[in-house]
Amino acid sequence: MVDALAAIENFDNWRIELRGVALTANHAGVLLVDDDRTLVVADLHLEKGTARARQRSFLPPYDTRTTLARLKRAIDRLRPARVIALGDSFHDVGGCERLHPDDRANLLGLQKGRQWLWIAGNHDPVLPPDLGGDRSASHAIGALTFRHEPTRGGGSEIAGHLHPCARVARGGHVQRRPCFIVSAERLLLPAFGAYTGGLNVLDPAIAGLFDAGPAVAVLGRSGVYPVAIRQLRGDV
Repeated sequence: MVDALAAIENFDNWRIELRGVALTANHAGVLLVDDDRTLVVADLHLEKGTARARQRSFLPPYDTRTTLARLKRAIDRLRPARVIALGDSFHDVGGCERLHPDDRANLLGLQKGRQWLWIAGNHDPVLPPDLGGDRSASHAIGALTFRHEPTRGGGSEIAGHLHPCARVARGGHVQRRPCFIVSAERLLLPAFGAYTGGLNVLDPAIAGLFDAGPAVAVLGRSGVYPVAIRQLRGDV
């Protein structure tokens, strides 16, 4: 368990041990399981732009390409042997059918030379077989269960779903950033997708999952920044 630090410091990686499993939170917004070179990413929400367009709410239609390009940079740099996509990889059940052929080819290209596991999310409970990889509701590594939605009483887990963000006060300024949050039993990843918002870690939906003393680390441009709980602020 990593204790929250008294001040913000700059780390390219934030190293954690959870239930005997060595983990590294990387500033790209992904988690590494050190011993078996597994990269974990949460909440890509691919094709959110086209989903919103179908609801007559128009956004620039480049979120999928942007998200996949960011994921490719992380994979190229970290070179994992396996990737676990931790649910809500697509924004809705029809998102995979709306993939541009180039984006589909890029997604399949990311899977070459490594194992790929799609964890089912609430937005994408079923994915077609032509997306490659394997599918599961959850996955275990050691004492940890990797699933989309965090649970109470479900044992030690790595999850996404809630898109944790932290509002941090420091030096007279307040910034709101995606973050990792971890306790002795649970770690939540930030959302990775280009069009994903965030829920404040002080919101009861997140805070209620952590009985005491979670550690929080926000994502910066080039580092992971652990912060003290006393520096956190609720949303206005």
